[in-house]
Amino acid sequence: MRQLLILGGGTGGTIMANKLAPVLDSNEWQITLVDSTDKHYYQPGFLLAPFGVYNVQDLVRPRRRYLPPGVKVIISAVDHIDAEKKTVTLENKVALQYDYLIIATGADIHPEQTEGLLDEEWGRSKFDFYTPHGTEKLAKFLKTWQGGKLVLNMTEMPIKCPVAPLEFLFLADAYFTERGMRDKVELQLVTPLSGAFTKPTSSRVLGEFLDRKGISVVPDFSLARVDSQEKKIVSWDENEVNYDVLISIPTNMGDASIARSGLGNELNFIPTNKETLLADGLKDVFVLGDATNLPSSKAGSVVHFQSEILFENFLEHIDGRPMHARFDGHANCFIESGFGKGLLIDFNYQTEPLPGEFPLPGIGPMTLLKESRINHYGKLMFRWVYWNILLRGIELPIGSAMSMAGKRELP
Repeated sequence: MRQLLILGGGTGGTIMANKLAPVLDSNEWQITLVDSTDKHYYQPGFLLAPFGVYNVQDLVRPRRRYLPPGVKVIISAVDHIDAEKKTVTLENKVALQYDYLIIATGADIHPEQTEGLLDEEWGRSKFDFYTPHGTEKLAKFLKTWQGGKLVLNMTEMPIKCPVAPLEFLFLADAYFTERGMRDKVELQLVTPLSGAFTKPTSSRVLGEFLDRKGISVVPDFSLARVDSQEKKIVSWDENEVNYDVLISIPTNMGDASIARSGLGNELNFIPTNKETLLADGLKDVFVLGDATNLPSSKAGSVVHFQSEILFENFLEHIDGRPMHARFDGHANCFIESGFGKGLLIDFNYQTEPLPGEFPLPGIGPMTLLKESRINHYGKLMFRWVYWNILLRGIELPIGSAMSMAGKRELP
């Protein structure tokens, strides 16, 4: 019996298990999925929890509920992968043999990587919203905070959901306005990027949004250390920014098992063919989502589009046929802009986010790089789509390849 081993039961691993289980003959194949916890979180909801839209318990469900019958589930951390011997060793030293491996181990925050960030003030005057515990602590804090200077800092790129820091500031502006205390709060984005976002057109548009909302930007700030006593962050070239509250997006890294296996780069992301999703230099190993080193966004939509490519390529690969499907870097992201409105961006490796309508030219109903209420409702509705359609591997009416339909090129 051939063994397919999937490491990671998050968005990517769950989608692939659901896509492949119905088409691989159960008499010939055993699909095994390994994850360190049985809890599956809807991670986009972490952004909204500090502002009272969700509680953390609204965002978690049992992992097994979303996996098909016949898929063997092992709840365990991975110690290391031996790609030459085609084995994965678990933390209890049990070795699993595989014929084919899909690595979807994701990324997580690592505040310990920055001097002074993880100390007794973590969870008191310094917070994250990328983890269940972090977003819960921040929600409690914001309820009683009386105002001051709130600084949001991205330590370094890449990060999961690159637009989330901007969304947080837009939502904070609305939150404090609705509480009648916006004049008591200074909001500032401190970023290693040269502008609000990674792409020029959207960076300009989103930068204008920040400016209109009275949110200042400190660009090209490469964080070296945090001084909790003086409440300041310091860059490698000794620029300083003071804060009363620091919202940190710490260094994002791949799973520690990737480092122990010698398979990743300095951030534990695995070198991956950006079109086929085969791991570079490894036999019968595919990589999906945040675990890759690809120059695409680390976002849920990217995993969704990649999974369609991987599904086709996997079936061709196991039959010994050439792989024809190609991932073009497609990403599609809603951006909450506050006060019940949102934006939408749609882009890939070659094409930056452009204005227009989505998905139908001249009709929409969603607008690209422009605020609308329907974009906001689309963001909220996506939680239902995630649990009921996306995770189950059901095809959505948005193709894996980016379309130029409805987009307007700018001079």
